[in-house]
Amino acid sequence: MEETLIYEHEEKLRNAMVNGDVENLDKLISDELTFVSPFGQIVTKEDDIDSHRSGIVNITEIKFLNQKVIPLEDVAVTITQAKVHAIIAGQHTEDEMYYTRVWQKHKNELKVISGHCSFVKK
Repeated sequence: MEETLIYEHEEKLRNAMVNGDVENLDKLISDELTFVSPFGQIVTKEDDIDSHRSGIVNITEIKFLNQKVIPLEDVAVTITQAKVHAIIAGQHTEDEMYYTRVWQKHKNELKVISGHCSFVKK
């Protein structure tokens, strides 16, 4: 799998998250998504998109600090360190996070099928 294509899709996902663009989130996230939040909760595609649509999660900025792509045959794994500014349930937050995502190519489309996120301890 081509690394530059994965970086492009990571950027598309970042833009969709920051802009609350649920239409593009829907295109970039697999219907089978299983994501583990930094609090140990399992998040589905529906959960993720609904949190953006409802405004419970309003990500105002994501700055990628470091990113690595591990290309495999029909999937790629990304490990991204990012500074995230958000308003979650009315509370302003600013955290440094690590995201691990698995991008799967299915029917000529790349989508996130699995992932995990955790806080960076300083």
